[in-house]
Amino acid sequence: MALIEPILNKKTAERVEAQIRSGGRNTPNLLFQGSLLAALLFALFVLGVLLFDVITDSWPVLSERFGDFLASPKRSSAEASGVFQGLRGTFWIGVAVILLTFPLGIAAAVYLEEYAPDSRLTRLIDINIRNLAGVPSVVYGILGFTLFVSLFNGVLGDREITLGRTTTAGALTLAILALPVVIITSAEAIRAVPDSLKEAAYGVGATKSEVIRSHILPYAAPGILTGTLLSLARALGEAAPLILVGAVQGRLGSRTGFFGLEQLGERFTAMPIIITGYAKEPGSDWIPVTAAAIVILLLVVLSFNAAAVLLRNRFESKREG
Repeated sequence: MALIEPILNKKTAERVEAQIRSGGRNTPNLLFQGSLLAALLFALFVLGVLLFDVITDSWPVLSERFGDFLASPKRSSAEASGVFQGLRGTFWIGVAVILLTFPLGIAAAVYLEEYAPDSRLTRLIDINIRNLAGVPSVVYGILGFTLFVSLFNGVLGDREITLGRTTTAGALTLAILALPVVIITSAEAIRAVPDSLKEAAYGVGATKSEVIRSHILPYAAPGILTGTLLSLARALGEAAPLILVGAVQGRLGSRTGFFGLEQLGERFTAMPIIITGYAKEPGSDWIPVTAAAIVILLLVVLSFNAAAVLLRNRFESKREG
């Protein structure tokens, strides 16, 4: 039997090599690739049609008063309305998501992958985090309303700095929404670090914290940055949680500066809410305004996506170099 096995293995290897070099077509594989390509082209076609329609409708506003449209608040007249308050609210929400979600998410991913034991509790936590990433955004809106609006309303005593229906409540709600995605993407990027890299660092006497700081995080940085910035872009486009925590769909009474910290304790709105409000306005005069607001939000989201790509390429070039 031992003498026959090498012959069988050799014949099997020759048959596999002959099949690889034969150049025969795998019809099911070609059909599958063709269906995937057709689905991709169809999705790109639909996206192109939507973008063309939105840009065409928004062009009268963007071409004639682009700067004024960015600097003007929402008004009763379509010719004078803008997106200043929506951009301000989206900016502060993005700042809160970056400052709160990214450090907590990356730290949680490092702990789960490098420190937590492989136990039933750890696996349960990992499953729950993955389930939370798939929860609809409106559920996070209910959580934010219950926790930050109802429970914490007035807890600080001063009416001017209470949470309630303020920018702080909306920002914290979207930070919780983005946190599971940040943890999952960071954990996957850390898990993809080769064991040989860590073993080499341990071999020269590095401690665990030094290995994480000097080897694991720099190697996993492209994946971490891509996932976290994409989660930020998703959070900035959510409307349902902000509506539930009290985002103003009408016109705001006061107008603070764009970078004014007092905005954190005031009633707020954001770009998705601005778009929803403009879309509800009657009359054809509001169609170009609504389309222009959609284009502005797309530019904000695409800028974060472009930043994710540039940072990923930069860290990948450093890693390869």
